[in-house]
Amino acid sequence: MRATARLAALCTAVVVLPLTAVAAHADPPQGPVFVDGEAQPVFDPADVVREHAWVTAPVDSDADGADDLVHVEVVRPRATERGLRVPVVYQASPYYAGGNDITMHDVDRELYVPGRKKPRDDNGTPASVVGLAGPQDAAQITWRYEQYLTARGFAVVYGESLGSGQSTGCPTSGGRNETLGAKAVVDWLNGRAPARDAGGAPVTAGWTTGKTAMMGVSYNGTLPNAVASTGVEGLETIVPIAAISSWYDYYREDGAVVAPGGYQGEDTDVLAEYVYTRADRQVCRPVIDRLTAEQDRLTGDYSGFWHERNYLADVGKVRASVLAVHGLNDWNVTMSQVAKWYEALRKRGVEHKIWLHQSGHVDPLSLRRDAWLSTVNRWFSHYLYGQDNGVEREPKATVQREDKSWTDEADWPAPGTADARLYPRPGGSARGGLDVRHPVPGWPTVERLTDDATKTIEELVDQPRSAHRLAYATGPATRPVRLSGTAKVSLAISFDRPAANITGVLVDRAPDGSSTVITRGWTDPQNRISPAHTLPITPGKTYRVTFELQPDDYVLPAGHRLEFVLASSDHDFTLRPKPGTGLAIDLTRTSVTLPVVGGTRALWAAF
Repeated sequence: MRATARLAALCTAVVVLPLTAVAAHADPPQGPVFVDGEAQPVFDPADVVREHAWVTAPVDSDADGADDLVHVEVVRPRATERGLRVPVVYQASPYYAGGNDITMHDVDRELYVPGRKKPRDDNGTPASVVGLAGPQDAAQITWRYEQYLTARGFAVVYGESLGSGQSTGCPTSGGRNETLGAKAVVDWLNGRAPARDAGGAPVTAGWTTGKTAMMGVSYNGTLPNAVASTGVEGLETIVPIAAISSWYDYYREDGAVVAPGGYQGEDTDVLAEYVYTRADRQVCRPVIDRLTAEQDRLTGDYSGFWHERNYLADVGKVRASVLAVHGLNDWNVTMSQVAKWYEALRKRGVEHKIWLHQSGHVDPLSLRRDAWLSTVNRWFSHYLYGQDNGVEREPKATVQREDKSWTDEADWPAPGTADARLYPRPGGSARGGLDVRHPVPGWPTVERLTDDATKTIEELVDQPRSAHRLAYATGPATRPVRLSGTAKVSLAISFDRPAANITGVLVDRAPDGSSTVITRGWTDPQNRISPAHTLPITPGKTYRVTFELQPDDYVLPAGHRLEFVLASSDHDFTLRPKPGTGLAIDLTRTSVTLPVVGGTRALWAAF
């Protein structure tokens, strides 16, 4: 979702796809052409109509007494001027006009303790300014998919999110107003919302069938999730890539204040400030100030503020089919976003498909161009043009493996996956064992660590001995072990102070001693009962704390060891209090549950 990379990769990319040669015609084509269920490039992508409109949204987020207006730019084949009606691929984005310099929150501060004086920066004291590209002058919007789509008989519509570019209203980082603004464009395409041109004259969309898809990466992929969760008619399908399904899980984790990978100190107010590029630079100041107050960097609790930004709560309204895409190594928008969304859609019978790749926060176009374009083409041809090409009956999951090969599977997580439990054995300050059958027997066996947020997890993982983490490892695997889904940690744990971070990490240890972090997760033990409620911690008292690591799909090769590492603060993700907090776990009541393809039997066979 983030900063310079976000702007460069997702906004107004002018790179266009090399196109299959447009078929020569004595006369302009009368309509789209399909071969084997795929739309063919029969329209000249240079012969298009470009027009602007401002769509009225049913919200007044800038409190100026008038409904907000969403600026859209339409790009449609010239044949639509001769009566051809076409479906739309619509990308909503707050990034088309660039971004502002932003100030991150200070993360080097003490953790919240109920009843004590508030720690520094609990309401967002500026910490550091990140210089980014400033707002850009209005210019023609384009997209790397534009020519590919228009050549095949799809119109492309760009919508500037509220508070950005030439739209009015205010940015709110996933707030309801942004959803309604983006939804209004779908309503306009279906004749249910008004729009006007720059001169105030009404603009209608009589050139479209009304059938609409939404597609994009990061924020541009999050808005499709948001709009689909309204159940709006006419939105037939969405392709959310590296997208958020719950903003709480983007900036928080089980009560812990966390950051998107690489952007320590960002939060909803920072992101809103970045995309606030409309001409009036003052009208939304009260709105952004409210974000700062209501996002609550003090307790990290789930609240009504976050519930408004939780599209999972409205997944029952989704009627659009979903082709979801995510990077297994995306630490910006983490895997939990797509895993929870995908599972919820599947349970409700929404037509679904998923692509998982080995890269990070990227579009699969750069990874597997031809196969990806064919998938998208067949997906849109089916859901927007009604082609019976069988795309909805194909295997639901396409997964890239560690060797960069690709495989199609029935669904994800992989069929045959079942929980299998591991138990740490004494010796964690160096490297204790990790038993696949039995917990440590007898009386409590306690091991301790001391928090040191100045050290990264990667540094702690690779130290042969450390007082700042506990590490437990299996023996070498005799055969590959595949993890597919979400790992869980269950701790019997105590603290010598009333506040602490907890970080859990799964590690692949190669025979040469090198390590790969497979996945990690975080929790605030004050939220051990619920993300919505902070409960005091009594130093010295043992608590049951359970939490999930980020979902993954990973094959541990034969000969490699699987390690579980427990730490307190995570330098790159959590708040960073001063070193010194002590944590102690009782190994007799501590376990790690893994999603293993083949379940316990497969785990036992490998170790």
